[in-house]
Amino acid sequence: MNRRPVDPVDEAGQWTRLQEYLKAEFGRDAFETWLSKLEFKGIDAGTAVLAAPSPFIRDWIQRHYLSRIKETWARNNAAVLDVQVLATTGAARSTMGEEIAAAADAQAPGAPGAPEAMTARGDLPVVSDDSYGSPLDPRYTFDSFVVGKSNELAYAAARRVAEASELPFNPLFLHGGVGLGKTHLMHAIASEVRRKQPERKVMYMSAEKFMFQFITALRYKDTVAFKKQFRAVDLLMIDDVQFIANKNSTQEEFFHTFNALVDNRRQVVLSADRSPTDLTGIEERIISRLGWGLVADIHPTDYELRFGILQSKAEQLKCIDIGSDVLEFLARRISSNVRELEGALNRVVAYATLVGRPISIDMSRDVLQDLIRANDRKVTIDAIQRQVADYYNLRLSELLSARRARNIARPRQVAMYLSKRMTARSLPEIGRKFGGRDHTTVMHAVKKVDDLRRTDSSLDDDIHRLSRLLEG
Repeated sequence: MNRRPVDPVDEAGQWTRLQEYLKAEFGRDAFETWLSKLEFKGIDAGTAVLAAPSPFIRDWIQRHYLSRIKETWARNNAAVLDVQVLATTGAARSTMGEEIAAAADAQAPGAPGAPEAMTARGDLPVVSDDSYGSPLDPRYTFDSFVVGKSNELAYAAARRVAEASELPFNPLFLHGGVGLGKTHLMHAIASEVRRKQPERKVMYMSAEKFMFQFITALRYKDTVAFKKQFRAVDLLMIDDVQFIANKNSTQEEFFHTFNALVDNRRQVVLSADRSPTDLTGIEERIISRLGWGLVADIHPTDYELRFGILQSKAEQLKCIDIGSDVLEFLARRISSNVRELEGALNRVVAYATLVGRPISIDMSRDVLQDLIRANDRKVTIDAIQRQVADYYNLRLSELLSARRARNIARPRQVAMYLSKRMTARSLPEIGRKFGGRDHTTVMHAVKKVDDLRRTDSSLDDDIHRLSRLLEG
């Protein structure tokens, strides 16, 4: 059967609508840095074709965003079976490798987001005083942040930084999984400082943007202006610092910028998806400095916190009638992260508004089939390892190491036990995830923990608590 012709205007409209979904899911910074640079080329034989302005951006999108683009597009148009991203330029040209290639292509004149105004010399971009920072989301305030046991330390630390006249701790390092509130707290700090102390210069941006701005300065031979810009701020906030891993020149500049600000008693706030000691691809001298101040983690949400977040969100939607039974259903079934939880409520409300169906549990279940399926199989070995390491106050690297000390070996056995009980992975697969261990080691760990649970009530309690934390 021949594929039914589709109006090219309608195809382009699909991409435009999809961009709005992606912006809401990944956030404005990530969207503007990466996804906004994609150009829609058309749909041919079930394959949607997008063009990236450079091989580097194409590869980054393929690694971090392509699977989600495919899922979202297919959900909105069943005729789209695949998505292909092509690069419109040749191989990277710069002598400084991947970092320079990223900036040279993504920030070149004429590229999306590139500097438009040029100086009389024609080679340096004109940079305004506030052009380096990213815009703040007015929705992300302390008042709109719902506090629970899993995030109370991070919240209290963030408020202290925003309200203190003297540096309480420097830097403040927030870490936690995707969608748990790190970016919300950073925006809240910046907004509060700007509101109460407008004379202070506040700069917030993602680590990706820091990298782009620095490499652009290198390309235009304008590093002096870059250094002056960053080292003149009173409060520097960089989100997702794990993205500078293995970017040697960017790490070098970050190191010197960090030192200059701390030495001059300027506040630094950073975030990442894991604690400083678990970051890989980051220089040791940087990791040691990240732990100088206060390291505050944000744990996965529990049911009570998720329900509270949904109640707060529902109160903002005064024109929509949402029963507490629906909120309870969502809080129990969508447990991966806050961003996905709020997105689920938004989808239910949008469907009810557009279609005219009353909001009920059955309707919510129909609308959120894909999310519910994903959350039903959300427990992974990686998540178990992180949770067990955190629970027993170990570093993830210790849990996966060859060390046999009892305080490490027993938590490792617990993690193997939970991996066997809570995932569908085979014993050899579990062994590989634990530093390449043999499947017989995993069998021994499972049997050992099973036996100990019958006689050791403390260990049995640990297993129950960890299971509840992992299941949300």
